[in-house]
Amino acid sequence: MSHLMNTYARQNVTFTHGEGVWLWDINGKRYLDALSGIAVNTLGHAHPRFTAALTKQIGKLIHTSNLYQVQEQELIADKLCQLSGMQEVFLCNSGCEANEAAIKLARLYGHNKGVADPSIIVMEKAFHGRTLATLSATGNRKVQAGFEPLVKGFVRVPYDDLEAIRQVARHTPNVVAVLVEPIQGEGGIRTPDISYLHGLRNICDEQEWLLMLDEVQCGLGRTGKWFAFQHTDIMPDVMTLAKGLGSGVPVGACLAAGKATGTFKPGNHGSTFGGNPLASTAALTTLNIMEQDKLLDHAAKLGAWLKQQFLARLGGTKGVVTVRGQGLMLGIELDKPCGDLVGKAREQGLLINVTADNVVRLLPSLVFSESDALQLLDILCPLITEFLAQE
Repeated sequence: MSHLMNTYARQNVTFTHGEGVWLWDINGKRYLDALSGIAVNTLGHAHPRFTAALTKQIGKLIHTSNLYQVQEQELIADKLCQLSGMQEVFLCNSGCEANEAAIKLARLYGHNKGVADPSIIVMEKAFHGRTLATLSATGNRKVQAGFEPLVKGFVRVPYDDLEAIRQVARHTPNVVAVLVEPIQGEGGIRTPDISYLHGLRNICDEQEWLLMLDEVQCGLGRTGKWFAFQHTDIMPDVMTLAKGLGSGVPVGACLAAGKATGTFKPGNHGSTFGGNPLASTAALTTLNIMEQDKLLDHAAKLGAWLKQQFLARLGGTKGVVTVRGQGLMLGIELDKPCGDLVGKAREQGLLINVTADNVVRLLPSLVFSESDALQLLDILCPLITEFLAQE
């Protein structure tokens, strides 16, 4: 009997090693990984340059604490600001910690403006994490149930609905920020109207609110740009990152710009492990390899081609609602729950995921090739067709 807490409905497979986009289990079976650790393994598995950089760093220094200056941390902060146009970076260990930092920053920003009880607008079907504050901000009753009382200070509205935000602005004077995913990941790879982020930016400017973008899943090259907001000409005040930032090494970041800068002062926030030399090296190496190998252009082109291929192969299939997403962040929505597809695909050597009950979610690493994509199509499309044909 396992002594692990029963917090996961784990699949009956154990992996021993990986290489590129492939994983092998304890029986020697090989699997095409189209999930990449839920958008984490940006460079795939056992990338030789990434492995060499981490091995070198482990031999030098893993951790000293934030009581001291950390050179590697300063380098990754500089790199993130160069790529994003943001101005300040707080480094932590995960997406929920990055979002916790953003929530705290927004509340402190509000208090500094004289708002005694600051509130943050959040979205239906959003996912921001599982700590008490971030699950309170999350728009999924399933992950909240049993953990009441939830943290107060959140006002929930429908996603991709600017008029709902304007209504809140008219009737709720203590709002200080909007927290939103440019593309909802756990919510089903939901992409908003092209004008949505522009509208949010305009409202936040009018109201002097912070626009805070959760790019934990959609950031870091996944959509074909460094950050999803760069498909527009707006700038956020706060942006959160994690998942793919360290290619499997736990590292998250909360970035600030404009009126959000200078909010945190010494003692306001912290992290024991955040931005230690090993995690910062993992992040910096990931970004450097992405640049050297032009993985953003690759993700944009391959993702567009994959999306077109799925539409061509499945578009006329009864039960396929839509294929959506951007870059290598794709969702295939079906008209019925389709969790069984995960096991069926695994039996055929393909790792996928289902989110929001009826959306097949694909988040392959950015080193996925066209031949890998063809194998994905050749396995998954017949599985979906066969599944939908069942009564």
